[in-house]
Amino acid sequence: MKGNQFAVIGLGRFGSNLAKQLIRQGFQVMGIDRRPAIVDEMSDELTHVVAADSTDEEHLKSIGIRNFDCVVVAIGDDIQSSTLTAILLKELGVKMVVAKALSELHGRVLQKIGVDRIIFPERDMAIRVANQLVSPNLLDYIELSKDYTIAEISVPLHISGKTLGELNTRAEYGCSVVAINTANGGVIIAPTASDVVQEQDIMVLIGTNSQIERFEEEVIEEPPARR
Repeated sequence: MKGNQFAVIGLGRFGSNLAKQLIRQGFQVMGIDRRPAIVDEMSDELTHVVAADSTDEEHLKSIGIRNFDCVVVAIGDDIQSSTLTAILLKELGVKMVVAKALSELHGRVLQKIGVDRIIFPERDMAIRVANQLVSPNLLDYIELSKDYTIAEISVPLHISGKTLGELNTRAEYGCSVVAINTANGGVIIAPTASDVVQEQDIMVLIGTNSQIERFEEEVIEEPPARR
């Protein structure tokens, strides 16, 4: 993964922050924007920045866009440019095309033209914040599809010291613990039934929304007698 190269098209607020975060994580990132002032501003922040019109096929070819492992279309306010750019990237054979959707309708259009992943930044952030507000033990929440979710849940005191077998997540609730981030900074990948969770560990679960909600309600939330 660390060898992957990214290109981010559209260096507005979302695109520039995404590109800088990828840089902080050790990846090489090319930023692309049609505004020379933005290109100059970001030139010291990213691996490489170019001024180009992403709706021009020849411009995309000239910067070797098909050589990138993942290209993110982060154009912020122009549905036509965003859609045309995504079409060209797919036609040019980019391995993975990710695009920011400006509306639900735009998202459906991007899906129909074959974009590999569609991001709704405002909607997704609102969902994550709402879930964190109503479930204090829920640290993060990522919707994989309409049915499946990955959730990070902090281990509360009342289940500290229990094994995953005792929690019985898969057989009883249908969701699976795929990793445990331990309180001392370690990570247990694909934990077994004999692995023990401790207070302040973080369990990473995958399952349907209803499975994870039931697990939270019946296992994670502190029993009424102890509240």
